[in-house]
Amino acid sequence: MNILILSAGTRNKIVQYFRRELHGNGKVIATDCSELAPAIYEADEHYIVPRIDVPDYIATIIEICRKEKIKGVLSLIDPELSIISAHKREFEEIGTTIIGSDYEKCELSMDKYEMYCWLKSHGYKTAITFKDKKEALEAIRQKKMEYPVFIKPIRGSASIDIVKADNEKTIDFLWENSEDIMMQEYLEGQEIGVDVYVDMISHQVVSIFAKKKLRMRSGETDKSVSFKDDELFNLVKRFVKEAGFLGQIDIDLFKKNGEYFISEVNPRFGGGYPHAYECGVNSMKMIINNLAGKENPLTIGEYEDGVYMLKYSEICILRKNGDDQ
Repeated sequence: MNILILSAGTRNKIVQYFRRELHGNGKVIATDCSELAPAIYEADEHYIVPRIDVPDYIATIIEICRKEKIKGVLSLIDPELSIISAHKREFEEIGTTIIGSDYEKCELSMDKYEMYCWLKSHGYKTAITFKDKKEALEAIRQKKMEYPVFIKPIRGSASIDIVKADNEKTIDFLWENSEDIMMQEYLEGQEIGVDVYVDMISHQVVSIFAKKKLRMRSGETDKSVSFKDDELFNLVKRFVKEAGFLGQIDIDLFKKNGEYFISEVNPRFGGGYPHAYECGVNSMKMIINNLAGKENPLTIGEYEDGVYMLKYSEICILRKNGDDQ
């Protein structure tokens, strides 16, 4: 069984974990548009491919899948999720399964304002959000929302271009110099990350891992501690079932005044997933089972709480001849 990981970047652990769980019964192939992406050198083989916005990008990936007899393919970056899911049928025709949600769900997750509207219409607590500046400022004047507020791209990823605004002057400047942005309520409370696996055969939530985020860096969890809460587990199960996601999902929430607010949803491996794996939550094994036609048993909350994850830097050395160490 061969697995293809797209846009591997710096996600070395994800590549390592897949290789470990295959136990030599298949290869892990990784791609990136840069030969300086360290994670590709953890794979059995790797390819340098065009950027995802190049017209022949999908044709390049499909050819790799055909050549390497890829059983399952997944991406580690948000903008690519919709691209590959839109070509699901083409991948299936060559025997490759897209590990993840369908196009509509990927687009919903990518459009932060549409996700806000969906959450609100389905009765979930979430941060008040506006894409109309006048409506947002009026909400502030009426004390429905207070400074500071977040200004962020409607279609954004990895916390890029998110700005905290403390006054109307800053908001005016950002609105005049940006396109497709929205204003969001600043939620004060404990930030939480949840790693979820939805079985691709049974469509049931079979695994949930929750962690309190203690420190963030470049939009990813840098330090965290595991915990369990049945109320949170039930909320996540209800949300995922209603929304219809599949495969690996990363959900960001806040706990404010004893209530959970859903912030963002990424239908892929999150940057903090290694915490879950090291606590025994093995999504790689679940994916491999599904690709082999096997359903996974329920393992929700089957991990130790009070376990800390502390990220630190590592290096990859490349020689000019391409050898890595």
